[in-house]
Amino acid sequence: MSVPIEKNKPQYRYLLLHILCWSVVIIAPLFFHSSENSWSQAWARYARALGAPLSCMIVFYVNFLWLVPRYLVKNKDWKIFIALNILVLILGVFFSDLWRWTNHQLLSDLIDFGNRGPKNHPPRIQGYFYLLLWHILFIALSVAVRMYQRWQHLEEVRKEVETARTEAELSNLRNQLNPHFLLNTLNNIYALIAFDQDKAQTAVGELSKLLHHVLYLNQQDFVPLSKEADFMKNYIELMKIRVTDNVKIINNINVQPNDSTPVAPLIFISLLENAFKHGISPQGKGEIKIDLNQADGEIFCEIRNSYYPKRENDKSGSGIGLEQVSRRLELMYPDRYTWEKGLTDDGKEYYSKIIVKTR
Repeated sequence: MSVPIEKNKPQYRYLLLHILCWSVVIIAPLFFHSSENSWSQAWARYARALGAPLSCMIVFYVNFLWLVPRYLVKNKDWKIFIALNILVLILGVFFSDLWRWTNHQLLSDLIDFGNRGPKNHPPRIQGYFYLLLWHILFIALSVAVRMYQRWQHLEEVRKEVETARTEAELSNLRNQLNPHFLLNTLNNIYALIAFDQDKAQTAVGELSKLLHHVLYLNQQDFVPLSKEADFMKNYIELMKIRVTDNVKIINNINVQPNDSTPVAPLIFISLLENAFKHGISPQGKGEIKIDLNQADGEIFCEIRNSYYPKRENDKSGSGIGLEQVSRRLELMYPDRYTWEKGLTDDGKEYYSKIIVKTR
């Protein structure tokens, strides 16, 4: 789909700026008359000299509204642009000179210009040179202003397209995350059914508490940190049903119940899933520690767990969660987050620490 260029968007600011600038160019010379001249003489001289700024204004807008958009922007034809501007320069200088000569003839019978007025012969070459120089200056100015406006418009379009692309990608990631999270949770409940149906029923009840957050709050770009903390606590309680008493879970989620600090929903859940996936041995032993808090405009989340790599036939997770976390952090917190993760030196513990700046 093509994007309209500078047509459907109001340009009141630019219009006001044009009016202001040309008012200065056209009116200002009136206030620089000699004190020896009367106001009638000043007005007459001003009227006679008005041809030059009017001619420059015509040359400016011929380029601004027609030549630059058509031959530089659209067709990129410099030869035709230069050729037409040579013609515009000749006509502009001729118009300015004709205006000056005509007004001198009309006003000379009413006001004495002295020796400063033009005679019946053509003006000197120096006068033509200055007229030509001013007209070239305004042509260059029209090109600069028009190209700047076009660049500014294209930059706005680029940002809009980038924003739309980012929103679409975030929406796609959220849509992927919902089934990914539910699949892992259902796999955990399925594993419980084989040896403890009562715990499996309890787990289904705990799972229902999480669905509201996953299905509704996850559709928002940001949610209050307190709600995200409640979701993580509910998830931990759900996982506790599955694990044995030999698994030590240290929950240090210190978030006030009314904390409204905005945070991307489910941004930390994959870290929790990863901890329960790799932090418990086949014999049902392990340790998982969760820290979540916020202070001074930063949200801090660190999760550590014993490291027991899963067997290839383990279906408790597909491994896409951490990739989603990385991509979502880049999209939601560009240049405003740090993520440290890896094994400790002894290879027995895995850690993942994320710090995001919310302002």
